[in-house]
Amino acid sequence: MAMTQKILTLNAISRRGLARLPQAYTVGNDVADPDAILVRSQVMHEMPIAESVRAIGRAGAGTNNIPVKAMSARGVVVFNAPGANANAVKELVIAGMLIGARNLFPALNFVAGLQGDDESLHKQVEAGKKHFVGHELPGRTLGVVGLGAIGSLVADAAIRLGMNVIGFDPEITVDAAWRLPAQVKKAASVDDLVRHSDFISLHTPLVPATKDLINDERVKLMRKGCVLLNFARDGIVNEEAVLAGLSDNKMLAYVCDFPSNLLRSHPRFVALPHLGASTEEAEENCAIMVAEQVSDYLENGNILNSVNFPNVSMPRESGYRLAIANTNVPNMLGQISTTLAGAGLNIHNMVNKSKGDMAFTLVDVDSAPTSAVTARLAAIEGVLRVRYLPTE
Repeated sequence: MAMTQKILTLNAISRRGLARLPQAYTVGNDVADPDAILVRSQVMHEMPIAESVRAIGRAGAGTNNIPVKAMSARGVVVFNAPGANANAVKELVIAGMLIGARNLFPALNFVAGLQGDDESLHKQVEAGKKHFVGHELPGRTLGVVGLGAIGSLVADAAIRLGMNVIGFDPEITVDAAWRLPAQVKKAASVDDLVRHSDFISLHTPLVPATKDLINDERVKLMRKGCVLLNFARDGIVNEEAVLAGLSDNKMLAYVCDFPSNLLRSHPRFVALPHLGASTEEAEENCAIMVAEQVSDYLENGNILNSVNFPNVSMPRESGYRLAIANTNVPNMLGQISTTLAGAGLNIHNMVNKSKGDMAFTLVDVDSAPTSAVTARLAAIEGVLRVRYLPTE
């Protein structure tokens, strides 16, 4: 039986996603004292976040709009939906490659500027089309930086188009490695990948290590006529370096999802209005994934796809569960066990997982803990939040 929970929505969340929340939940954009927040793009850094909030679900992959560090300190679990929009982004990357390879953007601008009757248009087209000769994709090399859910789909699609693919990802997960097509060759470094690619597609998060990943030095390493594709984050690419690369014809095109005042006047800069995940299917997939994750956390304390806490789950074998968010410090399990034993509570099952500085503990006990017990647990140094989750 689902517990009554209140969910605040900060953006228009797909109805199919919201339908995955239990009917007992109160859901809306004006909910006071919510238990959880569902958000897409709204920036939350300056907004007050109620103390009642236990979880934030981002219906998308990136969480730059959420104050993750501050939420971690409060024991608030921040979820995202990695891979739910992967196909949508992959299709846009393929479209970007074709736009760049076939000079479609300057060609469209040329046609839009034509004037005269049909006979005149025909003559102008025949005279002007030689300026937009492109090249085909088979046999060309695509370099993919970042081989997660999106990068691996891009690599697979490129291979199916007859391209050679090289990839670089120093933090590739085991699951991602299994998903990766066997034909993808491993680059030794970003520099190595840049040197050997006709197209470069970026699929990394924006963190200090990836800021200006494509800079002046790497633009100089590119093959002449390289097409750079960025449907990840704008800060990964240094715009001044790209402008120089376009202006001296080192680069054929820069195709991205992030409009720029510095670059917008260049005829071979193609910017889309952040369309990466803007398909009905992607919005639905993201909303469904994050709604299910948030409700499972609120009901059972299970965590899947959190950016600040570890994945942790435990089957329900008792009607009395405690979910404890804590910092990753020594003897936490010992202190929790001692506190429960001192209250006469028998531990039926227990699991603890850590992720960096954060950890999470689930404990099933054989009888209901009192409020005094939960207060004693909350008072343990390093414990950030304690929730009692009975099945009824």
